[in-house]
Amino acid sequence: MAKLDLDWLGVFVEVYKTQSVSRAAQRLGIAQASASIALNKLRHHFDDRLFSRTSQGMEPTPRAQSIYPELQEALLRIEKARGPRAGFAPGDAQREFRICMTDISEIVLLPTLINHLQRTAPGLAVEAEKISPDSRRRLESGEVDLAVGFTPDLEAGFYQQALFAQNFVCLASAEHPRVRAKLSRRAFSAEGHIVVSASGTGHAIVDKVLARHKVERRVVLRVPSFLGVARIVAQTELLVIVPRVLGNTLASQERVQLLEPPVPLPAYKVKQHWHERFNADAGNVWLRRTMADLFSGHGLDA
Repeated sequence: MAKLDLDWLGVFVEVYKTQSVSRAAQRLGIAQASASIALNKLRHHFDDRLFSRTSQGMEPTPRAQSIYPELQEALLRIEKARGPRAGFAPGDAQREFRICMTDISEIVLLPTLINHLQRTAPGLAVEAEKISPDSRRRLESGEVDLAVGFTPDLEAGFYQQALFAQNFVCLASAEHPRVRAKLSRRAFSAEGHIVVSASGTGHAIVDKVLARHKVERRVVLRVPSFLGVARIVAQTELLVIVPRVLGNTLASQERVQLLEPPVPLPAYKVKQHWHERFNADAGNVWLRRTMADLFSGHGLDA
């Protein structure tokens, strides 16, 4: 073990956490080629492949699983002995953050975030992906840095921070022949509706509340995301229920009107979620703080 390089151990631990050589290199601030060389030396040292490439990423071998706790503990002790953890300098950093988000967050939040990064941290990039049932695993593995949206599936087992409160509004065409200013229960039920089937989010709560109030919704169209609903509403006589912050944004882009639903729909909180394994990662901490600074108080009147 005297010949074992300390930097190799850092590569081992990060590959184990992220299941990716490229992500490990990114987190360590080294070239991917350097991480690959270190991994090859580790394989030679331990006489084991340590990680095998699979469809799920770099999966650890039984040998890697057995030595990981000791090596991680050793690195933590050495890091503690060295002193404070290195900070994150966004103005100089070269890193890509992966954020899974609802399509609503993509429309409403992503432009503001990207403009901020271009001004303050031009070396940073963002890869956005849609929240899905697989987002939990990807946050745990480190393939994704952050999840943002109304995502009750991530409430348990993850760190979370509320960014802003939100509720729902109904959209109709500005030229709708029957809907003007106020929407009664009878008018609401008489019109055709669009329903967005967004998996991994909490918007199914609308159906539950309408059913509890015995308000029927005649569904004419189901779509997989909110991205095109404003254009459809503007050009048809269909109605759609959307979060208010999205409705305000869409109303500035298309000829649609905002109407209060005929029954009170619950408010909810848009949150950011991250895994405990990366709670102390300096880059992750900076990203979370930036999201909070940009969007806290973005709330109901946004």
